[in-house]
Amino acid sequence: MKTKTKKNLLLLLPFLLAFQLATAQTDSLQCLDIELANYNYPFPVSILELNIQKQDVKMAYMDVKPENYNGKNILLFHGKNFNGAYWKTTIEALSEKGYRVIVPDQIGFGKSSKPRHFHYTFQQLAKNTKTLLDTLHVDKTMILGHSMGGMLATRFALMFPESTAKLILENPIGLEDWKVKVPYQSVEWWYDNELKKSYEGIKKYQLLSYYDNKWKAEYDPWVNLLAGWTLNSDYERIAWNSALTYDMIFTQPVVYEFKNIRVPTLLIIGTRDRTALGKPLVSADVRKTMGLYNELGKRTQQEIPGAKLVEIENVGHLPHIEKFDRFIRPLIEFMKE
Repeated sequence: MKTKTKKNLLLLLPFLLAFQLATAQTDSLQCLDIELANYNYPFPVSILELNIQKQDVKMAYMDVKPENYNGKNILLFHGKNFNGAYWKTTIEALSEKGYRVIVPDQIGFGKSSKPRHFHYTFQQLAKNTKTLLDTLHVDKTMILGHSMGGMLATRFALMFPESTAKLILENPIGLEDWKVKVPYQSVEWWYDNELKKSYEGIKKYQLLSYYDNKWKAEYDPWVNLLAGWTLNSDYERIAWNSALTYDMIFTQPVVYEFKNIRVPTLLIIGTRDRTALGKPLVSADVRKTMGLYNELGKRTQQEIPGAKLVEIENVGHLPHIEKFDRFIRPLIEFMKE
C-alpha cells in the first residue's frame, strides 16, 4: 500500500509543482492601474486629448525620433490583447535605421482612456490616429499593423491612402469573415466572458494559441499586463471596453475590401498561426477550417493588388516577439524599397 501511495505521489508531483508555480506567479502579480499609470513603457509617453462622441478622452502614444532621421516615418498598430509597449524591439531596430516611429495606444487599450460609453468602429480609431498624425505634422507614413492592428491598418489605408506610404500587415486577423461561420454573440456575452479572465486562463490561451505550447520568460509581460488588470477594482470597465472591441472585430470585416488597397503592401505571416475569433462556438469540423494562416496569407496576397508575401515557417501569431530576427529583416528590406 505504501509503495502504491508513493507512486501516486510521484505521478502527482509535476501537477503539484505546476500548481504551486502558478499560485506563486498569481500572488506576485501587480495590480495595474486602469490606464497603466503604474506601468513603465520603453519610451516616453505623450497624451493627445480628444473630444469624441460628446466625451473627453485621452490617446496615449510614443513618438520616438531617431538621432539620424532619414525623413521617413512608420506608425505601429498594436493587437487586441496588447498595447504599444510590445513593440519595444521593433522601435529600437527601426529607430537605429533612422525612422521616426509613432506608436499609439488606441482608445480602450494600454495607457489610453477606457470610456464607460463608446461606439467602437475601425473608422473611428483610424480617424483618431489621423488626428494624431495631423497634430504631429506628419503628412505621410508607413503603417504596420499586427493582429487586430492589421484590420485597423487596412481601414486606415483605405480611408487615408494619401497619408499611407506603405502598408505592412503582420499576422493580421480579419483575413476571413468569421461571422459567416460563428453564431453571433451579444456584447453582454463577451463582457461576461471577459469577467472570467484570470492569470491561469490568460497564460493558457497565449501558450496554446501563440507559442505552440512552448513558453519563454520573455513572454511573461504580455500575460502579466492583462492579468494585472483583473485585480483592479474597476476591472468591469476594462472588461466592457474589451467586449465592445470584440464586437467591432466580429461585425466589421475588412476582408471584402482588400482589392481596393492602392498602396505598396507587405504581408508577414507566421504560418503556424491558427488564430480565429469564435473557435469555441463552432463544431470541430468548422473549427478545422478557421485561422489557417498558411493558406490565408497566400489568398490575401492575391486579393491585394501587387502585394508581397513573406511566410515565416514554424512561427505563430507574434513573429516580432517569437522570432524577431526573421520578422525584422524582411520588414526593413520592404521599407527601404
